[in-house]
Amino acid sequence: MGKLFVSILKVLVAVVVINLLASFVYTRFDLTEDKRYTLSQPAIEVAQKFESPVIVDVLLDGDIPAEFSKLKAETIQLLESFGSKNSNIKYNLVDPLEDEELAEQTIAELQSLGLQPANVTVEENGKVSNELVFPWAMVNYNDQTVKVPLLKNKLGSTAEERINNSVQQLEYAFADAFTKLSIEDKKSIAVIKGNGELDDVFIADYLTTIRDYYNIGAITLDSVATDPQKVLDQLKEFDLAIIAKPTEAFTDQEKYVMDQYVVQGGKSIWMMDQVIMEMDSIYAGGGEAIAIPRDLNLKDFFFKYGVRINPVLVNDLYFTQIVLATGEGNDSQYNPLPWYYYPMVFSQNNHPINTNIEAVRFQFTSPMDVLENDYQKTVLLQSSPLSKTDGTPRQIGLDILNTPPDKETYNNGNLPLAVLIEGNFTSMYKNRVKPLRLKNTMEEGPENKMIVISDGDIIKNQLRNGRPLELGYDKWTNSFYGNKEFLVNSTNYLLDNTGLINIRNKKVSIPLLDVKKIVEQKTKWQLINIGLPVVLTILFGFFFSYYRKRKFAA
Repeated sequence: MGKLFVSILKVLVAVVVINLLASFVYTRFDLTEDKRYTLSQPAIEVAQKFESPVIVDVLLDGDIPAEFSKLKAETIQLLESFGSKNSNIKYNLVDPLEDEELAEQTIAELQSLGLQPANVTVEENGKVSNELVFPWAMVNYNDQTVKVPLLKNKLGSTAEERINNSVQQLEYAFADAFTKLSIEDKKSIAVIKGNGELDDVFIADYLTTIRDYYNIGAITLDSVATDPQKVLDQLKEFDLAIIAKPTEAFTDQEKYVMDQYVVQGGKSIWMMDQVIMEMDSIYAGGGEAIAIPRDLNLKDFFFKYGVRINPVLVNDLYFTQIVLATGEGNDSQYNPLPWYYYPMVFSQNNHPINTNIEAVRFQFTSPMDVLENDYQKTVLLQSSPLSKTDGTPRQIGLDILNTPPDKETYNNGNLPLAVLIEGNFTSMYKNRVKPLRLKNTMEEGPENKMIVISDGDIIKNQLRNGRPLELGYDKWTNSFYGNKEFLVNSTNYLLDNTGLINIRNKKVSIPLLDVKKIVEQKTKWQLINIGLPVVLTILFGFFFSYYRKRKFAA
């Protein structure tokens, strides 16, 4: 009996000592195969910038469907990982629909803040019901608040894929929110004007979104004709230039100014329409219009960097829809119809820019040739394998909707539509006569990046009552596309010096329960998990009592 007491005492002392040591020394071990609980170094650095409390409200408390319970658990684990790097980061679990009497008012208030709910179909015990869940987090720091979407939905994804996609983007989503709250010295973006680019109202949602990260200004190239040096000096004050669907040709002088901006380190995103064609032209023309090539005087400029935009149109069996009205007055009906000149482009997930994004909508886009030269080129988006090209000039009318496509002709797919170019840029005017004189010009530049997209409408948001809608939202079909996420990712990649966007390449896999097996084997596992421990406890008690009686019977 004395030996047993000494052994128990030793165990108790060991437990007390271990707990005392643990109170002074804290560490975490990530034993997962994909290291999903190990934060990336850029995420750690941005989290450590906060010197006062950061409160994260996670709107996933209460009675939520099983798949969201997994998302909630992963979110908590991630926030605890951030908290282990900076004790100022804390979180609260919030059930926004806890008060059933105020549920409708709460839903309306959350939606007014831009927090859209997820409508989830739940099947339990053979009964199907719909539930609203708000998969969002609100990151609060001082007097600022940033919304973080926790659910990453992709077209055609299963419940398991949806959770995997969501968990995969969590670290970047929170690191991105922390960046918005902690950013001090914003980089600058110039919106290029003067060559018939899109009006600000049509790129308003994109500009509003990136305003959290960057300062935005406008540069008009018209002034190149009178004072080119001043325009270049002003342009060099910006880190990135956005060229959104120019419709008028660049002069050689304007092209040289842009050439020097790029060669001297300025990043750029070029969104170009090489063919003149709009749906409005078809509607105004009684259901048809002629598509013709557009000359922007930039062919040699892009050729220098290894891409060529061809003046033809992509016709794709992976399409988005347009809506046409039939009938008159109150009898009008709006029918969504396939439009093969509006490709639905799915990402190959081959780069941080396009990883885990929704399908992107292109409109009257042209294919690009990717040429061999010294620059590194990455095709970010391309048409589907079931696509082809239609030459121009070409008459395009709504009558094509009445003719089934000849699928055998769609055999020239995987056409590049968005290309990232990286390298030490060389001036296209090297060893050539310059169109004007500029000070401190360069013919060989530092490491640089640019993105060329063969569709100017990729950045264009629709309007309702003169007000801009969210980029990527089609009000006619009530569909959402990944245009905004793709462009924001592109912008962040070009201007990111920390490597934060590379977190998007992180791969995780979350094992989920098989819903079908749960229904079929529910009773079996309830008996095993609940009944078996009770039976074993009773048997153990019986045999222990029997053993004591035998041992101490004498």
